[in-house]
Amino acid sequence: LLRREETLADEIQYWTDRLFADGYAIIPGAADPALLRQLDRDFGPAWERTPFSRGNFFGTRTIRFARLLVRSQLMAHLVQHELIQGIAERALRPWCESIQLNLTQAIAVHPGAPEQLPHRDQDMWDGPKGELEYMVNVIWPLTPFTAENGATVLWSGSNRREKDAYLANTEKVAAEMPVGSALLFLGSTLHAQGANVSSEVRKAAVVGYSLSWLKAYENQILAYPPHVARKFNPELADLVGYRQIPPNLNNFEAQSPTILLRDEVPEFPGAVDAFRPDQIEAIDYYLAHGRPRPVE
Repeated sequence: LLRREETLADEIQYWTDRLFADGYAIIPGAADPALLRQLDRDFGPAWERTPFSRGNFFGTRTIRFARLLVRSQLMAHLVQHELIQGIAERALRPWCESIQLNLTQAIAVHPGAPEQLPHRDQDMWDGPKGELEYMVNVIWPLTPFTAENGATVLWSGSNRREKDAYLANTEKVAAEMPVGSALLFLGSTLHAQGANVSSEVRKAAVVGYSLSWLKAYENQILAYPPHVARKFNPELADLVGYRQIPPNLNNFEAQSPTILLRDEVPEFPGAVDAFRPDQIEAIDYYLAHGRPRPVE
């Protein structure tokens, strides 16, 4: 376990560099396998009651369910994992002031599941590609990942080859790893769920982080409404969307939605400015001088 701040910073930089170099990185021993096995047990009722997915992308031999923070208290340890969240912050902060939780999802790939269509997760947003990174995904195996049981396959360096929609199968790599490891990959990385040609079920928990000004894949406020988020620690509540993003984005009554986590929510809270420092300076200059601040 990391103890010194400078060591953690070094680890974050090392794995971020690997992430951008290859488009993905597998971090061994990132979490206690016992925690992940208990998480799998906590998901037991959902594994049993959730039907197979419908549609050839999610997969008719695959079970998926979300809202993992309410299905097990242990999920908070993965969502707020110090090293992993630090890597996501380092990777995405050039394009935002803060990151958000994009999704949590549990996936069970059953025997007979075919390989998924190769894709880049960033394509869920219709913005420019190749100019910025939109997201970082993390896959936590709940059972060992092998090439036979449907381990995620990735195309190394595909994050730097955006013009190629698909790459040769000879270039793909199966992310084989034991329980306790973590697979990180960028939204620009070509990847797919592998085919399960084994007799075992391959399980995983997925955590995704994205730029805070994007519409998240999973509607976090519906997944974790105020009466649920009130039980989260402040940093976790912030990550799932209970915060105001300068300039005045994601507000409730022109205030931070954290007011919804109070025991008593004011009926008429009143508006409060929430701007970036440069915007505040421009506003204050105009108020003081009656004209816009000169452009330097």
